[in-house]
Amino acid sequence: MFSVPPHIILLMGVAGSGKTTVGRLLASQLGWPYFEADDFHSAANKEKMARGIPLNDEDRAPWLAALRAQMDDCLANGRSAVFTCSALKQKYRDGLMGKSSRVNLVYLAGDPATIQGRVGQRDGHYMKADMVQSQFAALEAPADALTLDIRETPEAIVAKIRQALV
Repeated sequence: MFSVPPHIILLMGVAGSGKTTVGRLLASQLGWPYFEADDFHSAANKEKMARGIPLNDEDRAPWLAALRAQMDDCLANGRSAVFTCSALKQKYRDGLMGKSSRVNLVYLAGDPATIQGRVGQRDGHYMKADMVQSQFAALEAPADALTLDIRETPEAIVAKIRQALV
């Protein structure tokens, strides 16, 4: 029987792009573990964002390193997994993906008005609607990702990911 080596599907995009919704649905359908990047932030990072202060590269470095370590652990132990991370800059994606061909990037792309509307409807999340502009200012859209439109339903997005990558 043919066996596919374990791999990671990394969903990226600005806050409000649907990473969590799509990631959970995809992981559920595949029977893979799901890892939410927000869970890897330090309390200090979460508190900073809750005050409306965007993170800088120094704040993000340990967070990205922890995510990468979890990805490496999954692959080393023969487990495929779904991860989410904003991964707005190319250097962040380079650090997360390394040179591994077993990490597949999916960019959930949306326009500022759609994102602003989504983030504005969130209750109790540390990412506030007024921070959407900073997310788009930092975004370096990837050239080498499966890019999907967030205006589609989560089910349609997951179906496209599965068709392309699994």
